[in-house]
Amino acid sequence: MEPVERVRVRALQEGRETEREDTLAVEEPLEIRIRPAGGGSPFSFVTTMRTPGDDEDLAAGLLFAEGVLEGRQDLISLDRPNDPRVDADLRANVLMATVSPPAPARAGSLQRATVMGSACGVCGKTSIENVIPADRPPIGSPLKVSAEVLYSLPDRLRQRQSLFARTGGLHAAGIFSDQGDLRELREDIGRHNATDKVVGSALLREELPLSSAILMVSGRAGFEIVQKAYAAGIPLVASVSAPSSLAVELAQAAGLTLVGFLRERRFNVYAGGERIRSEDHRIPI
Repeated sequence: MEPVERVRVRALQEGRETEREDTLAVEEPLEIRIRPAGGGSPFSFVTTMRTPGDDEDLAAGLLFAEGVLEGRQDLISLDRPNDPRVDADLRANVLMATVSPPAPARAGSLQRATVMGSACGVCGKTSIENVIPADRPPIGSPLKVSAEVLYSLPDRLRQRQSLFARTGGLHAAGIFSDQGDLRELREDIGRHNATDKVVGSALLREELPLSSAILMVSGRAGFEIVQKAYAAGIPLVASVSAPSSLAVELAQAAGLTLVGFLRERRFNVYAGGERIRSEDHRIPI
């Protein structure tokens, strides 16, 4: 399934009307089903709206962020339904996750009965206490990043957003090194999906935790973005737009550095300023 599609539009500019083709980002549902390894009945865990592409990364990242998977060892396989009686387009919108024995019980307690929209992240987790277990410490990464590296991230992210360049309607999440090198990028109509995809790709490669990485997102830094970064062990989250108040509270509690309004060689630091240096001086927050 293609991530973009062409449509005919009528455009009006300064009183002049023209007809032309436009390229749109595709938004389709993805149903994620859980199948216990070694037997047991499969069940539907969640249906999320997403842009097709990197679906396996999305499913792995979402299941990890939700707490169904505690690590790569819990995910046995990700497969499409193989029933030829089911329409191919429908099969393309379903993924079956075969998981280790402890995971189905965790999934059952978290199972959602509704469809997650592309603007919804960790919709059911409304308190910081539910996200930071008592036995899990804040992130203690010694990561240090210069302001100059942060200034460079928005342009480096945008240069690699191939689908955004075609549609103007997709978010991106990128994993960067402390020197500003882009390691991985994913795009989606939902910013939380893009984050799940980039974290899921690291999970599938057994690279978690990402304790020396920077997560850069193209939209605002909401609570769910910080939660997903914390789950993945990412010590610094940066966004081109504003964070929410709950995102700031969570970043402070989780030991994350949170940067917002990162654009045009400026940014705000909302938490964890000790990880950022400007002209060899720490930025205290």
